[in-house]
Amino acid sequence: MVTDADYDNSAAVPGVTDLSAGWTADAKAFRDGMGARAQLGLPYGATAREKLDLFLPEAPPKGLTVFVHGGYWRSRHRHDWSHFAAGALARGDAVAMPSYTLAPEARISRITLQIAQAVTMLAEQVPEGPIRLAGHSAGGHLVARMLCADPMLTESVTERLAHVLSISPVSDLRPLLDLSMNEDLQLTPEEASLESPILCKRVHDVPVTVWVGGAELPAFLDQARWLSEEWDAPLVVDAGRHHFDVIEGLKDPDSPMMTSLFEGDGGR
Repeated sequence: MVTDADYDNSAAVPGVTDLSAGWTADAKAFRDGMGARAQLGLPYGATAREKLDLFLPEAPPKGLTVFVHGGYWRSRHRHDWSHFAAGALARGDAVAMPSYTLAPEARISRITLQIAQAVTMLAEQVPEGPIRLAGHSAGGHLVARMLCADPMLTESVTERLAHVLSISPVSDLRPLLDLSMNEDLQLTPEEASLESPILCKRVHDVPVTVWVGGAELPAFLDQARWLSEEWDAPLVVDAGRHHFDVIEGLKDPDSPMMTSLFEGDGGR
């Protein structure tokens, strides 16, 4: 039987509160240092959290990387992660980070549509070059969902998709049905199935890499393995990394994570 403890990443990682506070401070310093190359709070929809930040490289962008944050669809904000744009920026991409409406105000199915809307808007903002999607935890779920039959991204967007990096994803939502977090998520068995990437009809033939920390909870190692197996996608188990420091590679343009995202894309 699945319990809350099986999916409680915060309880499993000592010092996560300090780590989170450090993220927020580093993210603000990064935004402040970007100056006019940080376009903040761009709306992609009508509601308060349907906004994104777009960070531009010094030269015209070679492409676009979109990072979707986690927080079990219930917490966090794009402003907590800005500094994780550094690796893709150094490789010449524009980097976008959207916020989205949180549960319980929005169901996961609505959040999925919001991310599709954000990616569509961003493809117009950065009209040339490949598009790469990366997401962590709940964000790993959301970027994987972009390859499913719904939400239908336009052909002009999907033909530019070069790689999807799903980091520590929740690929099967059915285990969450009996957890206390479902008081906020309000998942039904039907929605849990429809929103699970491993159960969806994948219609876009885009290279996918699944990445997970070797020191993560067994449930997250399972979730990553399930997606890797179902989608026949490479699985990278990052030795020694836990659920929160597994994304550190996003900051380094030469890290194995960034090399995978930019160079493991089938040559697109």
